[in-house]
Amino acid sequence: NMPLEPLTAVSSVDGRYRTIAAELTEHFSEFGLIRARLLVETEYLIALSETDIGMRTLSAEEKAILQQLPHISTEEAQIVKKIEREGYEGIPATNHDVKAVEYFIKMKLAKTSLADISEWTHFALTSEDVNSIAQGVALRSALQSVILPALEEIRGILDANAKEYAATPMLARTHGQSATPTTFGKEMRVFESRLARQMEQLRGRSILVKFAGASGNFNAHQVAAPEVDWRAFAGKFVAGLNVGYKIPLELNAVTTQIEPHDTYAELFDNMRRIGTILTDLSQDMWRYISDGWVTQKPKEGEVGSSAMPHKVNPIDFENAEGNFGVANALFTHFSQKLPISRLQRDLSDSTVIRVFGTAFAHALVGYRSLLKGLGKITVNAEAMLSALNEHPEVIAEAIQTVLRREGVEVPYEKLKELTRGKEVSLEDLARFIDGLDIKAEVKTRLKALRPENYLGLAAEIAG
Repeated sequence: NMPLEPLTAVSSVDGRYRTIAAELTEHFSEFGLIRARLLVETEYLIALSETDIGMRTLSAEEKAILQQLPHISTEEAQIVKKIEREGYEGIPATNHDVKAVEYFIKMKLAKTSLADISEWTHFALTSEDVNSIAQGVALRSALQSVILPALEEIRGILDANAKEYAATPMLARTHGQSATPTTFGKEMRVFESRLARQMEQLRGRSILVKFAGASGNFNAHQVAAPEVDWRAFAGKFVAGLNVGYKIPLELNAVTTQIEPHDTYAELFDNMRRIGTILTDLSQDMWRYISDGWVTQKPKEGEVGSSAMPHKVNPIDFENAEGNFGVANALFTHFSQKLPISRLQRDLSDSTVIRVFGTAFAHALVGYRSLLKGLGKITVNAEAMLSALNEHPEVIAEAIQTVLRREGVEVPYEKLKELTRGKEVSLEDLARFIDGLDIKAEVKTRLKALRPENYLGLAAEIAG
């Protein structure tokens, strides 16, 4: 087998896009998962030592040893994998990834003053107690440190464009046809507003986790130590892991062996909506570039086409669109699959959860491509204005609406007969207005209308 490196990776996010996806490594890699599991197990030991259960009290130095233990190197993580697959230094192979973490901790504690408490490791827990919190840790840390900052960059650029081009007139198209004018800035504000709403929901959500034993009932906990209020203990334990994080983990008090993953589905649906909004933006930008209303700064030395030297293709927006599609397909599958588990649990969720990083990586590649594309564009206000002035018929809406107010009979039908499916000039419209039985001041006001000044409140909405 060829050694794994970007050139030999099957997945593009581990190959071509490795430098971008690497931002997510500590959250969604096997290495990151091992560290998160170690965090749960060691913090649990500390929590047990502070409970009247029979475990001795730990000194501050001993707690520090436990808190340092999750900060392992990749070499130490390899030892965990060896324990799982083949055994290590007298420890038999576990063929179980969470049990391997438990044995690794016991091996580490055997070399410290904590050797006497090593059997309290994983006390009364099931693997899913550890996994549920570890996966929650990965999700919320990836959101806070990578995903939301990237989205904030996009939102910031859209906000800046909305303000800069708030009053830049642009022909609107509804059904692909010329329509009532807008401004480029207002159209960017539409996307900024949509994105901001989804980001607010992303920031405001919590992730439910479980910590209640093999079937979610604290069975082993209760029989071993009935004097402990295990539900209160679990709630306090989970809450204690939220220090320094804005997206909290929250104990789900009613579960099977697994946490039912409904908050995962909510999160992934949120991510999917963001991908859909940004796909919409990418496609609109592609069209504006195609029309020449938005131009791209050519990159020195870059080849736009293998055959046509003149081309500056909108590749960043196309790349973003493609990656959002892949990410959204995965996010949709996660949302549909993960809340379903046969009876008290089956293992079909486990392999799907391991693909979280792939979905987030494709989303992140999309964000980075979109940012790159937005950073290369210039708005061609002259081209926009020229295109707008080629369609004077768009002010027909304004004329018929004013005529309605003035009490003119069937104004819509009269304008429809004049303009629908025909090329109409401003002179044609002026003659039409002159022939109407309305006040002179109204005629003057209507004849002063131009597509570029028929913008309504677009600038105010954009600003």
